[in-house]
Amino acid sequence: MISIAKTAFALALSSAVVLSASKAGAADKNWTPPAAKIYAQALSDQIMAAHPELISVTFHGVPPNMTKVYTMFAGSFPERIGNPDDPDDIDVSTKGITIVDPRWHRTNDPQKKFVVLLPLRDASAQNIGLIVYAFKNDTPSAGDERKFFAAALNLRDELQAKIPSYAALFQPVK
Repeated sequence: MISIAKTAFALALSSAVVLSASKAGAADKNWTPPAAKIYAQALSDQIMAAHPELISVTFHGVPPNMTKVYTMFAGSFPERIGNPDDPDDIDVSTKGITIVDPRWHRTNDPQKKFVVLLPLRDASAQNIGLIVYAFKNDTPSAGDERKFFAAALNLRDELQAKIPSYAALFQPVK
């Protein structure tokens, strides 16, 4: 009888911890995507399907009708959509800079990768946010920066032609 009570208590406690963690995760979000899939998410899905060399691709910026709320609004990790942007993400969006980030020295990453953060551009070549590409990089080498930077530029420039405007990224798709 005591072991049943202990088991029930342990289950209730673990359920409370999980519920508390999920509420904390939801509270950390600064934007909630619409229920329908948006165009940016469809583009992310297309990019990932066509490029097995990528670990991820994410779109960042300020959602419509918001001010200075920098967030990830689409990408290959749907659970991260709505997470606030880091200061380096915001710098790329607001200043139009590029960050080429060889992360092979990071010990907590489960997979070796090379990350490139670029200004996201629309078809008229206006900077409208941030696009982040994380490339698989199992065997880092001296020429990686040039190789991954060029690959990211090519991907971003191909994508640019598919974006008529920033607002279009948030339109629902079927």
